[in-house]
Amino acid sequence: MSGSQSPLLENATRDLAQFAAALRFEDIPREAVECIKLSVLDSIGCCLFGATLPWTRKVAALAEGEGAQPVASLMGMGRKSSVSLAVLVNSTAGHAFELDDIHKESIVHPGSLAMPVAMAYAEAAGGAPGRDVITGMITGYEVGTRVGSAATMSLFLRGFHPQGTSGAFVAAATAGRMLKLDAGQMQHALGIVGSQAGGLMAAQEGAMVKRFHSGRAAQSGVYAAELARRGFTGITDVLEAHYGGYLSTYSDKPNPQRLTAGLGTVWETVNVGYKPHASVTSIHTALDALADLMREHKLEADDIAEVDAGLSHMTHVHCAWEYKAQGVTAAQMNLYYGLAVIALDGMAFVDQYREDRLRDPQILDFIKRVRAHVDPGIEAMGAAFRHAARVTVKTRDGRTLEREILHRRGSPENPLQPADVEYKFRNVARACLTQAHTDRVMKLVGALETLDGTAELIGILAAPTAS
Repeated sequence: MSGSQSPLLENATRDLAQFAAALRFEDIPREAVECIKLSVLDSIGCCLFGATLPWTRKVAALAEGEGAQPVASLMGMGRKSSVSLAVLVNSTAGHAFELDDIHKESIVHPGSLAMPVAMAYAEAAGGAPGRDVITGMITGYEVGTRVGSAATMSLFLRGFHPQGTSGAFVAAATAGRMLKLDAGQMQHALGIVGSQAGGLMAAQEGAMVKRFHSGRAAQSGVYAAELARRGFTGITDVLEAHYGGYLSTYSDKPNPQRLTAGLGTVWETVNVGYKPHASVTSIHTALDALADLMREHKLEADDIAEVDAGLSHMTHVHCAWEYKAQGVTAAQMNLYYGLAVIALDGMAFVDQYREDRLRDPQILDFIKRVRAHVDPGIEAMGAAFRHAARVTVKTRDGRTLEREILHRRGSPENPLQPADVEYKFRNVARACLTQAHTDRVMKLVGALETLDGTAELIGILAAPTAS
């Protein structure tokens, strides 16, 4: 894309850096503080559960082999490493089971990036105050989601994984704020991390590396901030550069105005939502539509002859590919598998994505009854409705049942309530924490902005998991 086709904003990188460096806790509205505390709790649950999984353990073994100075904990493992290696492991864990929060427009999961980075720096500083963690995380959320939104769905449709690309800016801004970089240093940090952004969406069809994209983005953010603190320089116009800039390279149809629109007055943090299912966000409306129909009409899986899901083009490309039991990642990204476990189990949570379920004959049989297509009506609604679904169920006794859901649960338009996030946390954490520690984490996170230090919270998260 040339600059003449889509003019890019001047000084957007500078303006985002100035905002990030200057942000104070007192500048943040109460609504955003309450939202980020929910994200902290949700992200802790994701990281602790993710720490029990084999792909995270492989990354942890790599980090331990480096023998780095032990200043930041590997969550749920009872061991420490450097800040950069700790976030490599912890952010991989946070994205390890498709449970992490998501900002709809940017397609970034900021919690699994910002929380590990902020907590690692808080621990390295001896247990920094809760307000520092909140401010650092919101800085990352505000900068990184704007980058992803400016890149638009075009970045994803070109085959790039937003978590590894746009997500790197979440991590760099969080790290820079925790290090208290000045505006010039922050601009260089963004300019450095933009050159490190990477991640290919083909990873969704079975590879462990999809989870690693999050870890590497977090680690790149730490390296970028640390280098900038030492006077290392980056691309000072990395976002808006006409040749070789982030938007001009990663997106065919960028919306550069989204980089700074409402900066400091409109808070993207409050537009982050949480997942009720342990699967890719794009299929949640279809899953809920099928669950609703089955509940309303008292259907069992054997009552269903056919399920047809009408989707946006993006969701169809993302999720409606042939299921071949390639691994847990593929199952969590796949529409057909998700609909099958909803039909059979009534849910698509942690137990539905165990290795021993991936070739379950009942699941494979139900998948044969599932169809999907691009729905022209949904597609005509535009990008804001890319997660919408129209599900038609044909029963064996001849009935045709339909349900349309335009906004998934957990979206800005249909948000989960704090009690829902707390319920999810308890269900995820029960495999990792004692009941007493679960209760204590919830209490500490709920009062995060009042904590003079985070050492107690970090200590609980650092201990080996109960599993």
